[in-house]
Amino acid sequence: MTEHTITGLILAGGRGARMGGVDKGLQNFNGTPLTLHTLMRLQMQDGTPISDIMVVANRNLSAYESFGVQVWPDSTDDFAGPLAGFLTGLERCETSLLLTVPCDSPLFPLNLTNKLLDALISEEADIAVAAAREEDGSVRAQPVFCLMQVSLLESLVKFMQGGGRKIDAWTALHKTVLVPFDTPDVDPRAFFNANTLEELHRLENIA
Repeated sequence: MTEHTITGLILAGGRGARMGGVDKGLQNFNGTPLTLHTLMRLQMQDGTPISDIMVVANRNLSAYESFGVQVWPDSTDDFAGPLAGFLTGLERCETSLLLTVPCDSPLFPLNLTNKLLDALISEEADIAVAAAREEDGSVRAQPVFCLMQVSLLESLVKFMQGGGRKIDAWTALHKTVLVPFDTPDVDPRAFFNANTLEELHRLENIA
């Protein structure tokens, strides 16, 4: 491993319950499957290159593989949530850092990687988590947008074996820096996640 090499991980392993059970990552956003759109956005990141990109998916694996990246199902059973995707990514990652992004926030910033990495280094942190401004003016963590040290694998294994499922409960065990994306140049919809087809279509029309 070389210092500060990054693997991108797209989280597409959910049930899609609020979308009626469809495979969310394969739904179209402006004519492109959400996961493929997310993949291209990772490849377009400013500055720091991402060495490799993987997808965590639990259905339709061949469809995801057609995007030209490695695809892995959760190593835990029964759609155990984003932390299960984190775990799979950490197990498969061959770089020193892992960047996680969900498949359903197609407008995330193109400087996401750089800002998270800068904060991780300057604060000598284990984890950097993006935060976005809410309508009430507060800044709220977006924990699925997360840059972490791959050395945290053992910690996450123990946490999940103990029944832990919440991202913020796990990140609280480590030195974590919150990175605000709240400047005027940030799209207010940058971290909006489309949970329903209606929300996806509305976001598509706005974008």
